Amino acid sequence: MSRVDLAEKRDEILQTIRDAAIAEFAAHGFSGASTQGIAARAAITKNRLHYYITSKDDLYADALRYIVALWDEMFHGIDMTQGPEPFLREYISRKLHHVLAHPEIARMFTAEIMRGAPVLQGLWQPAREATLRAAQVVEGWVEAGLIRPIDPILLQMHIWALTQHHALHSVETVFMLGLSNEAELDPDRLTEEIVALVLNGLRPQ
Repeated sequence: MSRVDLAEKRDEILQTIRDAAIAEFAAHGFSGASTQGIAARAAITKNRLHYYITSKDDLYADALRYIVALWDEMFHGIDMTQGPEPFLREYISRKLHHVLAHPEIARMFTAEIMRGAPVLQGLWQPAREATLRAAQVVEGWVEAGLIRPIDPILLQMHIWALTQHHALHSVETVFMLGLSNEAELDPDRLTEEIVALVLNGLRPQ
C-alpha cells in the first residue's frame, strides 16, 4: 500500500471515529459519553481508538471544530447580493436538509451551548465574523427598502432557531403533525413554511 493510500485510509478511520464521537456526545453529552461507547460506535476496539486519539477532551474539541467548519463550508457560496428571498430560500433549504440528515450534529452543538459553550468559546470567532458580515448585507436590504428595519443579528438567530428545532425536536414535530413514528420530516415542506413565515415578517411596512 502506498503512502497516499495509507494516508487516505487513516483519514477514513479518523472520520469514522469523529462521526462516532459526534453521535456519542449527542446522545450522552460530554460528561456521559465514554471512549468505550465511541469505540463501539466506530466498530473498533478501545485500544485501537486510543491509537488514533489522545483523549476524550481532544476528540470532543476536534468534533466541535469539525462542526463549525462544516457549517461554514455548507453556507459558503450563497450569493447575498441577489436579494432577501433567493438568499433566504437557499440558506434555509441547505440548513434544513443538513440538520434533518444529520440531527446528531445539531444535538451535540446544542448540548455544548447548554453547558455554557466552554469549548466553543475558543472556536467560533470566525462564525461571529461571518455573522457580522451577513448583518451588513441585511442592513443594506433595509436601506434599499427591500425589508423592514430589523436587528440583523437577531434575524439570523431566529432563522437558526427555526431550523435547528426540527433536528432537536423531530419527535415532537412528527407527533404534532400526526405522522407515524417512522415518518421522516420533509425538508422541502419545512423550507416553504419557514421561508414564507420569515419573508412575511420582513415585508416593508
